[in-house]
Amino acid sequence: MHGTRSSSAIWAAQVGALRQHGHPTLALDLPGHGTRSGERFTLEGAVAAIDDAVRSFTVAPLLVGLSLGGYASLAYAGRNADRIAGIVLAGCSTETRGKPLRLYGRLSAALDGALEFGGGTWDVVTDMLSSLAGYSSIEDLRRLRLPLWLVNGARDPLRLDERRYLRAAPAARLTVVPRAGHDVNLHAPVAFNRVLLDALHELPAPVLTAR
Repeated sequence: MHGTRSSSAIWAAQVGALRQHGHPTLALDLPGHGTRSGERFTLEGAVAAIDDAVRSFTVAPLLVGLSLGGYASLAYAGRNADRIAGIVLAGCSTETRGKPLRLYGRLSAALDGALEFGGGTWDVVTDMLSSLAGYSSIEDLRRLRLPLWLVNGARDPLRLDERRYLRAAPAARLTVVPRAGHDVNLHAPVAFNRVLLDALHELPAPVLTAR
């Protein structure tokens, strides 16, 4: 799951690498983005979209979410932990409740100007800010009993609560990628792909067998 003002296109390097290693992989467009840019984004809509994708696999998949996609993936895992095998959260190690989300909005604007993976209107940023304003990632992390990996670029401004995340989920594995920024999968695809492949190999059963 991708970030704000982006799309499933950002995962090309990951999809290619995982499929090359025999892992069927699905990159999803969230509401308000990519092929679904005509829709309005809500957290409930994102959770429903993830559920549809999860149900398309015959066994529990590994969820991977970046930025907004990470928050949506964590919200999904908090409600549907029995349907997934584990979760990788990238670029979303900042608790949104009680924090000014203007930083997130400014970051979305900067990334949209630097990348060509956008496609939604700026309404999606407003919708995202509204959806996340009352969401507590820390609360979901405390409840989570799944294998969990945190991946952040060393230069990512959205890693403010990295240590709080680790206290909330002590079993989580943290990887901080040197010289990478917020879009860590794009800035350091080899390092990011290694985390994904290692995660898949650590899971106790075959994870991804698509219908």
